[in-house]
This record gives sequence, C-alpha cells and structure tokens, in this order.
Amino acid sequence: MTSSFCFSRWTTLFLLVPFAVSAATPTKENREKYENIELYQKVLQFVEENYVDSIKSEQLIQGSIKGMLDSLDPHSNFLPAEVFREMKNDTAGKFGGIGIEVGVKNDTLTVIAPIEDSPAWRAGILPGDRIVRVDGTSTKGLNLVEVLQKMKGKKGTKIQLGIQRDGWDQPKEFVLVRETVKVQTVRSEALEAGYGYLRLATFNEDAAKDLKKGLEKIEKKGKLKGLILDLRSNPGGLLEQAIDVASLFMDDGVVVSTIGRDPAKKEVRMAKKGSARKDFQIAVLVNSGSASASEIVAGALQDNKRALVLGQTTFGKGSVQTVVELGNEMGLKLTIARYYTPSGRSIQETGVVPDLTIEDYDPKLLERARKSSNALREKDLRGHMVNNQAPQVVTDDEEAQPRSDVAPKSDYQVIQALNYLKSFEFYRQSKTAGT
Repeated sequence: MTSSFCFSRWTTLFLLVPFAVSAATPTKENREKYENIELYQKVLQFVEENYVDSIKSEQLIQGSIKGMLDSLDPHSNFLPAEVFREMKNDTAGKFGGIGIEVGVKNDTLTVIAPIEDSPAWRAGILPGDRIVRVDGTSTKGLNLVEVLQKMKGKKGTKIQLGIQRDGWDQPKEFVLVRETVKVQTVRSEALEAGYGYLRLATFNEDAAKDLKKGLEKIEKKGKLKGLILDLRSNPGGLLEQAIDVASLFMDDGVVVSTIGRDPAKKEVRMAKKGSARKDFQIAVLVNSGSASASEIVAGALQDNKRALVLGQTTFGKGSVQTVVELGNEMGLKLTIARYYTPSGRSIQETGVVPDLTIEDYDPKLLERARKSSNALREKDLRGHMVNNQAPQVVTDDEEAQPRSDVAPKSDYQVIQALNYLKSFEFYRQSKTAGT
C-alpha cells in the first residue's frame, strides 16, 4: 500500500531527443544531461536495429523507464496499465489475488504482512517470510511490479510460492488459490467491563469511518476505561486516513510532517479538531508487519503521550509516495518525501520502537505450559452468599469478529496490553484518591 495518492487527470511524459542548443553556454550539469540523453538514444537505436528478434520501441522505452525507477528505491515503480488499475482497486478495499503485501529487504523479496483473512493469511504466511520462488520461477532479479503481476490471476486459479523462513533448512512450497480479497477493515470486541479491542487491518478509504463504528459498537456494552488499538500486520494505506484515524483520539498537535527535496518546504499535518475521544486510555499494539500509515498513527499517539505503544518494533517505512497517471491507464509511483513523527523522528529503517516490548507467543503452547490451579475458594462452596455488587464480566458479543488466527481473549499480546491498561487505571484511581 502506498502512503499517499495523488491522481492527476493527465500527466504527459515526454521522451527527450537531441535538439538544437541555444547560443548561451550550457552549464556542466546541462552538458552532462545532453550527453546522457544522446547515449540513451544511441543505445535505443542500436537495440532496435540489431537485437536478434524484432522488438517494439514501446517495450524498450517502458523497460528503460522501469529500470530508471528501480535504481531509486524499492517503492518507486513504473505501473503498467493492469498493475495501475489493480492498485486503484486496492484502496477501495476489494481486489483479486492472494492478499499479501511485499517489499524488498536485503535484495530479497520479503513479506511485509498478509492481509487478514486472505489466502496468504489462512495459509500461515508470516511477516518476514522471504519469497524465493513464484510458480517455480526464482524471484531473484525481479522487481515488485513484476512479482505483483505474477501473483495476480483469475479467481480460483492456483499459485505456488516458495517460502524461506528463519529457522528453516530449506524453502517450503505453499499452494494458494486466488480469490477476490475483500478487506474487512475493522474488527471489534468488548474484552471485559470497561475495556475494548479494535483491530484495524488496513488504511483504506473507509478506515476512520469503520473504526468509529467499531468503537460505538463496543460502547453499547458500557463506558470505556481503556482501549486496545491493534495495528499489528497492518501494511498501511492512505495518508489522509492515517490523519483521520489519529484524529479520533487526539484533536490537538502534530500527527506527521513530511519533507521533500527542499527542506524549506516542510508540510505539517495537524490533528483534526472536533471528534477526538480522550476520555479513556489507549494501548497500541504493533509488530514488524506494521508499516507506513500504521507507523504514522503509532508514532503520533506515542509522541503526543496519548497512547502506550506495545509489542515489537515496526517495519520502518518512513517515505511518502505519490501516484501520477501517465495516460493510457499507466501510472508512476514515486517517492517524493520522508515523513517524521511529531517529535521529529524519522522511522525510516529503524521503525517505531514500542514503549514496552511484548513478544508474541503461540497461545496453545502457553496453555500447555500454564500451571493449573484447582484451589478451593469461597465461591466454590455450596450455598455460598452471592455478592450482588461484584462487577459483571461482559459476555462475548455474537457479532464481534475476532482476528482470524487467534481470538483477542486468547492472544498473549492482547492479554498483556489489557493488563497494562488495567494497571494504569488502578494507579490513576489511587493517585486521585490520595490527593
């Protein structure tokens, strides 16, 4: 997912060719540019005339544009018509494929995050997995656009991925069936009296609106004291939605700033006033699959002291891309700026470091390792007196939709985040009572 989209109606791309130079003495930079343009035209002409097979100029020119952008950074790409159409569909929350976000790390195609409840998610593909083969073809030397083209296909068709994971002696083959991936942006659940859980899967065009609805659904169970905002394995999305999501919980202060080539042209995005909820504590869960817009929101809430960030260090994508339409349904995605958290931190490569690190554990292993206790208590005695003032535990919401792999109430990191929220509330009440 890209962090920012800017679709212009038409942007004309000119192929420069040798032309008459004015009488004025060109600068050294211009001379070098003209020489390189001349070099490009010589190579283009020689390949057209002498390559072993007949080849169209269109293919050569598009290939050279692709190579130019590949030399910049992993997020700048030339987008052929098919890929460009699919990218626009992605932000609408519905698209075809296997539901996976990939990037290049150490020159290796790496999974940033599988999209929740997608074929990749259900197959058990994890953030950090390295894709070494697609349908038997090595991914070495392929760029992101080429890999995306290979992964896309008709609904119901199969794709085979060769996956290498830390700890494995050799890659394992995963066979997935392509399907229409419809992203369910938000999942909500009341954990217990006063505490809720919201999971945001992606920052598509409805992210903030759906998150607000999820919050309202939880509050039907009662007033909130604390909320867990789960951004784990959220690969990001639209920059504007990151602003809107942060503004649900803070209505003052900087959310993010972006700086492009000219440092003087710094753009600062502030929280939007009027709809922020500041009457409960927040714990934000992140991991290595939390990228882009997820990192913007986590960094903003952390720097503004609005939330405690828990989990593992995030992915570390601190750049902003714009997408420009080139005509004939083709597009250009280009990195135009770096973004910074409110305190001025760049998270590029380093990621957002949580306030408290919580490792992730398999709940089944924890359950087996837990020491059971069958100690007798007053409530176990027959005919014991009932305490009518005891707080009632909220029952499971039948409409709640927990994470596909682990229900929040069984999720180790969610449980620990809930404990921190309850501890915070306890100390806050103790402090208030002591003043």
